[in-house]
Amino acid sequence: MARSVNAGARLDRLPISSFHYRIFWLIGAGMFFDGYDLYVGAPVLGSAVQSKFSTLDHNAQFFSLTFLGMTFGSLIAGILGDRYGRRFTYQFNLVIFGLSSLAAACAPDIATLNWIRFAMGLGLGAEIVVGYSTMTEFVPPASRGRWMAFMAFVVVAGLPATAILGNLIIPNLPATATLGGVTIESFNWRPMFVIAGIGALIVWYLRKRLPESPRWLEAQGRLEEAEALMQVIEREAAAGRPLPPPAPTKPLPEWTLGSLLGRSLLPRMIVGCVVLITINTLIFGFVNWIPTFFVKQGLSVTKSLNYTLVIDSGSLIGCAIGAFSADFLGRRWTIIGASLMTIVLGAIYPFVAAEPRLLLTVGFFLIIGIYILTALLYGVYTAELFPTEVRLRANGICNTFGRGATIVSPFIIVPLFTAYGVGGVLGLMIGLLVIQIIVVAIWGIEPAKRGLEELDGKSADAAKLAPARP
Repeated sequence: MARSVNAGARLDRLPISSFHYRIFWLIGAGMFFDGYDLYVGAPVLGSAVQSKFSTLDHNAQFFSLTFLGMTFGSLIAGILGDRYGRRFTYQFNLVIFGLSSLAAACAPDIATLNWIRFAMGLGLGAEIVVGYSTMTEFVPPASRGRWMAFMAFVVVAGLPATAILGNLIIPNLPATATLGGVTIESFNWRPMFVIAGIGALIVWYLRKRLPESPRWLEAQGRLEEAEALMQVIEREAAAGRPLPPPAPTKPLPEWTLGSLLGRSLLPRMIVGCVVLITINTLIFGFVNWIPTFFVKQGLSVTKSLNYTLVIDSGSLIGCAIGAFSADFLGRRWTIIGASLMTIVLGAIYPFVAAEPRLLLTVGFFLIIGIYILTALLYGVYTAELFPTEVRLRANGICNTFGRGATIVSPFIIVPLFTAYGVGGVLGLMIGLLVIQIIVVAIWGIEPAKRGLEELDGKSADAAKLAPARP
């Protein structure tokens, strides 16, 4: 395949400029509402259980259908993103979960809400795949880890945002309200979905300015479009100053979907699937259930939400630590270290449940460990593992396994919690973290400060080399 535009090397040598910040916030705004929608179930379902609108079994169905939708959304986004482009796919999925969020606010019963949540999941799963992969293709390798981890920081900001808004809205609105002569049951949590829907649709309008990825255009053979876009980007980044010369064009592999089963990419696929199964289960098998666990342990909704807010405040700290360690320590050592930290704190957590101060302290640091992993595994590592031609499809497949595991995990979490309490749930998490450490240590690559094309080129044994054109 012709690489005459040399988009990757030209993007990698650009100084950080207003272009990078604009791309970051255009993508990040949508990712924030994706994160908000991911976490909104925690305060909503805690209140729904208290008001008898829902039950633990219905809550499990809510999460399961969310992840079923996200599983299909991840897979579809990978196919569409590699075939029709990053920009088209990004806009398409954003409007899906925006409109579905507004519909969720009008759900008459929990069964309807759960099926609407499936539709929301289609957009949510696609957003995660396309957002991180697109940002990866724009930022230079020297600081790519920080950029991508801070993108995860923006996504995770949805967690404290839902906790804060849940505290402000849910306890202070009536459980039943009459609007226009219509009685609305469980009124107090419905504005949480309205906020998500309106925010997502505003971002959909603003994101029409998002450019296509020059790397993707070049990989598709659309060289004139890639060259024209690169010249616009270079003018903005240069700001009238001379740019350093890009690295010369080199022969690079041709990649197809079948390459994912080859000797070089198959281990990366295994790593991607394992880490996403683990982090999805940590977040949606434990973090999202924290308010419900507290309520079932006898706390009021208000106290449950207050405890959750304190514990969840560690999420942004964890993402910030992940952002700085991704380039400084490297991806692999950060993942292994944060996994060990989470194992230790997860083993302690069940034994301090009777002492509120210890519970909140250990829970706070446990969340920090989980969200160091979140920043690396969602925001940085998996998006770097695969070549441009198959990046979204490979990420879509890995996310499909990750989301697929969370379809069944709610039905494992409920009996574990019922039989063994929070300790049983955390035992499952610890087992997955041990597997993750082993897989990353054996098969994980280190992408820190290496160009995406360099990572591709190191794997030439899995694909047919094609001569580069001048």
